[in-house]
Amino acid sequence: MGSIRQAAVAGQFYPHNAVELSAMVKRYLAAAATTSGGVPKAIIAPHAGYVYSGAVAATAYARIGPAAGQIKRVVLLGPCHRVPLRGLALSSAEAFSTPLGDIALDRDAEHRLLELPQVQVFDETHRQEHSLEVHLPFLQVILGNDFTLVPIVVGEASPDEVADALEAVWGGPETLIVISSDLSHFEDYETARGMDKATCRAIENLDPAGIGRHDACGRNPVGGILTMARRHGLEVSTVDLRNSGDTAGTKDRVVGYGSWVFVNHALRPGDDFAAKTRALLADHGNTLLHLAAASIEYGLEHGKPPVVDLNQSSPDLRENGASFVTLKRDGRLRGCIGSSVAGQPLVRDVSGHAFAAAFQDPRFPPLTRSEINGLSLSVSVLSAPSPMSFTDEWQLLSMLRPRIDGLIIADGGRRALFLPSVWESLAQPQTFLSHLKQKAGLSAGHWSDGFKAWHFIAEEVSSDQLADPGSIWTQSIDP
Repeated sequence: MGSIRQAAVAGQFYPHNAVELSAMVKRYLAAAATTSGGVPKAIIAPHAGYVYSGAVAATAYARIGPAAGQIKRVVLLGPCHRVPLRGLALSSAEAFSTPLGDIALDRDAEHRLLELPQVQVFDETHRQEHSLEVHLPFLQVILGNDFTLVPIVVGEASPDEVADALEAVWGGPETLIVISSDLSHFEDYETARGMDKATCRAIENLDPAGIGRHDACGRNPVGGILTMARRHGLEVSTVDLRNSGDTAGTKDRVVGYGSWVFVNHALRPGDDFAAKTRALLADHGNTLLHLAAASIEYGLEHGKPPVVDLNQSSPDLRENGASFVTLKRDGRLRGCIGSSVAGQPLVRDVSGHAFAAAFQDPRFPPLTRSEINGLSLSVSVLSAPSPMSFTDEWQLLSMLRPRIDGLIIADGGRRALFLPSVWESLAQPQTFLSHLKQKAGLSAGHWSDGFKAWHFIAEEVSSDQLADPGSIWTQSIDP
């Protein structure tokens, strides 16, 4: 590994001894009250010495515990206290170190950020900065060291500049956004409480303009996440609001601390769909893959789709469902057909679409038996589409969740659909939408007052997940 940014405030803001540090963080987390609700996409938490703000930070971090196995990247933004800068600063280090170990930096994410004019590499502002470092032990205790880090020091930057940087690395559920900020500084206890309550209201109202220069040292990164919350429909909840007079200090000159969580509730078509469908595919995913393969084998033999006997099917698979079947050969698309409407039993839907993907996709000639070698297939089960309300293209783009949302668009009699898996090759919302327009026969820049869109989510099972992917072409089982 190359250069490592060494811990600068270990032994000052938190213990230098790894055993003592881990035990302290775990005590804070254990004491933090937890409530029901979704796992946050983003949190705001303070960055003072642990004796002062550690308990407050823990109330936000405790909320991400249920997603410990899912979060693989943390984008961490905090204000500069020592070396000022204009814009946002990355580090050239390969990893950041704490007494609990080293955390590798996400180079791919940093390269995307460096395409933005407000982002630069500036090691000097990172070298002694504590606003990012104090969060790392909390992340390491909860996530282990099995995640990558995107550390960003934020100087003078507008909420939109910060938000645009966040957009570039927003990702899906694998990415957590952490915003580091304390609140009022060195006021008496009652004055601080009044100031911090006003800042809390501004955060709850997603109002960056309501946070003044003396209200929060991290007002610039906070402004960025509030802007993103508006763009992506996140709901914010206040988890804790205290100051050093409540934790470990006197009440004559205090520093304010708060923690907030941002959860994506507004853009979830079918809140319980994902969990139910994951359970369905866990029980019957292999059955659906073999069913799709059997339909293709039957088509090769007889030139027509098979008739599925519902009496031989599991009751779960006899319920109506919407599906897509995708074929790839040597990693390249070879056919994809499906429907967003749950109009027939899922087993018949999958069987019919498997045949159509192999023999009736107008983009490809009918499949031949010689192509079976190297052919993989996947079955996606779709939620009901949910209509989207927007006034312009920018608002539509801001509502999309990369790697989560599938999208249907329609305008002037033209219509097209992208599954969520398309984000793997078209990662940016603008590119995703432009290509979908072209699929519909529209120009990439097309827009009209009649433009309509629906989003949905999908769960997928693939033959690539099987221990022996080739077995689907050599077996046929009853569904």
